[in-house]
Amino acid sequence: MSAVLSPVPRRPIRDLPDELVSQIAAGEVVERPASVVRELVDNALDAGATQVTVRLLAGGVRLISVEDDGSGIPREELPVALRRHATSKISSLQDLESVGTMGFRGEALAAIGSVSELTLLSRCAGQASAFALDGRSGELRPAARAIGTSVEVKELFFSTPARRKFLKSDATELAHCTEAVRRHALARPDVGFAIWHEGRLVEQWRPATREQRLADVLGDDLIDQGVAVDYSAGPIRVTGRAGVPDLARARADHQFAYVNGRYVRDKVLTHAARSAYEDVLHGHRQPVYALYVEIDPARVDVNVHPTKIEVRFRDSREVHQAVRHAVEYALAAPRAGAAQVQQPMAREGQSPAQAAWAQPAMDFAPGTGNRVSDLGALWSRTDPGKPVGLEPAQGLAGAASTGSAPTGIDQTQAEPAALPPGAWPLGRAIAQLQGIYILAENEQGLVIVDMHAAHERIVYERLKLQMDTTAAAEGASRLSSQPLLIPATFSATQQEVATAEACAQALQALGLEITAFSPKTLAVRAVPTSLALGDAVELARSVLAELAQHDASTVVQRARNELLGTMACHGAVRANRRLTLEEMNGLLRQMEQTERSDQCNHGRPTWRQLTVRELDALFMRGR
Repeated sequence: MSAVLSPVPRRPIRDLPDELVSQIAAGEVVERPASVVRELVDNALDAGATQVTVRLLAGGVRLISVEDDGSGIPREELPVALRRHATSKISSLQDLESVGTMGFRGEALAAIGSVSELTLLSRCAGQASAFALDGRSGELRPAARAIGTSVEVKELFFSTPARRKFLKSDATELAHCTEAVRRHALARPDVGFAIWHEGRLVEQWRPATREQRLADVLGDDLIDQGVAVDYSAGPIRVTGRAGVPDLARARADHQFAYVNGRYVRDKVLTHAARSAYEDVLHGHRQPVYALYVEIDPARVDVNVHPTKIEVRFRDSREVHQAVRHAVEYALAAPRAGAAQVQQPMAREGQSPAQAAWAQPAMDFAPGTGNRVSDLGALWSRTDPGKPVGLEPAQGLAGAASTGSAPTGIDQTQAEPAALPPGAWPLGRAIAQLQGIYILAENEQGLVIVDMHAAHERIVYERLKLQMDTTAAAEGASRLSSQPLLIPATFSATQQEVATAEACAQALQALGLEITAFSPKTLAVRAVPTSLALGDAVELARSVLAELAQHDASTVVQRARNELLGTMACHGAVRANRRLTLEEMNGLLRQMEQTERSDQCNHGRPTWRQLTVRELDALFMRGR
């Protein structure tokens, strides 16, 4: 027999005490010592600091001290600074809608002071001395300090012991505090940062350029094995650095995205960056990047989360496309030829491959006078200088059915004087190893090329360019679609039905026709022609999910690229195929002119460089 619950006695509605209100607010703002460090460093940067020093004891639990050389706080404003919702950052709703500072809520100091022993010490220019304010007693006294501000936070969560029990070890909390400062350091290379723990210097970053700061914080590998990102699309500019696929990690701990200098964790930015790596990075590996998005503050809402780590964009699709294209175009430029070939400025919505690449037609056989500007030389045994192309009737299907390697499309380009052989980035072919690898010599030393992987990428990029160019030549504003003889129906959620109805035009532009079959069922009546043999229901679900969050074209493009990748794999030169030196040199020259030629379609590297110094080390020369 179940017990009868007694009615809960009614309690009167009343105002909460100020101290309890502050502690509830602290629960949203202050999660751990790293939260305090983040808020205090935000204030230091807003004050114009050029040097920020963080001192910690017991991972920040016993003491957090943040010192800066900013403008300071006047004596009469010190007590006001510790009140809830008191700030100098905004004064009206218009200011809130276009926030340009790191902090603006006016909650941090009050929330921190409610769960700790806080002391505020500051001096402004023109004051005879600094003044220290005790957060608990409100006592204000003169003190000694240079111009700037120091905030001391002792015994964090002493008034809420239950919260303190949830903290981790000192080493773990120190790591989180260091990570909080590292995020600020990447955003502000013009500011010096230092972290001390238990009287020992843990990290220090001196003022430097952005490139140097990236190297100091994330390591030299991001500079040595990364590509510069600089892309503008309308009101959005994306800069920074993206690591090549070889630099990918098992964890996503080296992914930093900033919006107007503020570190954020945003699904739009993360998805956009990841989608840019889809064609070169496969599996569960995580790319490395530091991206800085500059956008009109009025087009982004930073007042979404108490910790200010989440944002909301007015047009998330616009931001998604800008970030994706920025990283994609940076990765597309062939790094092998970066010293000789400059990437042209691509117009909005245009890939580098569609821009006018002015590249030299190089001699592939020194002394013969023959030139190669097409991969057909690899398949012509009689005349390596005469390109062999597909007949127009063959098209893509012909290439797949015959198993031959398509040579792509004609690229009419100027033929300036050929570069001297010593200037070839991938060097001059000297031998073939086991029918698999090409050995080449360049100015740095030895280049080893995976023959099949390299040719697979070349054929794949040409197939993509051929399809894009054909669609552009036909003036197609949408993907061609193929009606299904029997519509594919599937049970849909309310959100999927709403998305299908609201985005009908976008779906048609992608070659999809999805209509409501019943209130809880959708019917796929047409699919893109290139994906007619695929799973229509799975494609529809993916596109609808993507369209609800981002840009559905990425799903269709991903499926199309998988199909073209399979065709390229079957059409590429196979292992154990013996090539002449002219054919090997022809492949090297094509690699230097092909986008993403550093990785094959499956994300594997296509070539490796062994410098003379590395070769000397193998044989202990010079020791």
